[in-house]
Amino acid sequence: MRATVKDVAKLAGVSPKTVSNVINGVVFVRPETRARVEQAVAELDYVPNMSARGLRNGRSGMIALALPDLLRPYSAEIVHLVVELAHERGWGVQIEQTAAEPKREFELLSKARAYLVDGLILNPVNLDDSAVLSAGPLPPLVLIGDVDQDLVSQVAIDNVAAARDLTKHLLAQGCRRIAVVGTPEVPRGSSGAGVLAGSAEAPGTAASRLRTAGYHQALEEAGVPIDPALEIGLDRWRPEGAATVVGKYLAEHELPDAFFCFTDTIASGTLSALWSAGIAVPQQTLVAGFDNILESQFMIPPLTTVDFDRRAFVEAALDLLGERMSDKSTSPRRVMVPHRIVIRNSTTR
Repeated sequence: MRATVKDVAKLAGVSPKTVSNVINGVVFVRPETRARVEQAVAELDYVPNMSARGLRNGRSGMIALALPDLLRPYSAEIVHLVVELAHERGWGVQIEQTAAEPKREFELLSKARAYLVDGLILNPVNLDDSAVLSAGPLPPLVLIGDVDQDLVSQVAIDNVAAARDLTKHLLAQGCRRIAVVGTPEVPRGSSGAGVLAGSAEAPGTAASRLRTAGYHQALEEAGVPIDPALEIGLDRWRPEGAATVVGKYLAEHELPDAFFCFTDTIASGTLSALWSAGIAVPQQTLVAGFDNILESQFMIPPLTTVDFDRRAFVEAALDLLGERMSDKSTSPRRVMVPHRIVIRNSTTR
């Protein structure tokens, strides 16, 4: 006979509710009580009946995580943490790639509304194009990333401040002609005034706009003129695209004092282009990135970059999603995760 929650509760000397709390991982249970329940689960070889549980409480036990590009190393790190930390809460995770397409986002929101998943963590690249604005009543939903909104709960870092701090670091190294790679791929006016963070009229992704704004702020504070010729547009933030556009830039322009790349993967492509051109880093120019992916410390030279606590970022997203899954009437909250600049050899002479 298949063991039941009541069987586990009897063996552990606790209530069935306590057993459910341990299995679901949502409510705190004292460590000694949890240990007894887990031992009873192991002895009885108890397996939760997910379909029956779903019928009782309207839950599938599954959440969905949707990222725009699963090829990026940053995405792999986020996926790994979401799967591991959700598992600790008793949740399975369905992984999806949106390719920044509103249609795919809409399909995922529809799944959540139909209770095929209990909630959704979504990373839209641009709120103006996101299905979040047009999909009607929203299921339990948390956004991660850079869009500026107050419709649903969100976890983010301060991209403007992070880009400003990284640019200040390069300025402190004596750099004045700092190129940025990853800006919105559109022509700018001669004034180089850039775009305002969160502006609905600004082109490009939310991250590209915010990081460009932070870069501009640092230059303005230092009294360094903003030069549109130093802003290198890139539509897809991948190393091969960065290597191509930076290689072309080097062939047509004077070598900048530094390259601030809007992701570490862009930085890897930039380093490749510089190596191909016979330009030494950091002797002839400096290179910095953003995200502190695992590979950044193993690049040649090791990469200076913006870092933030990825585990705290994911924990916050799961906490917010748990709140919404338990009570859809809770007010949206935004959690900002602190950042820091990790200085490595790519910006030290």
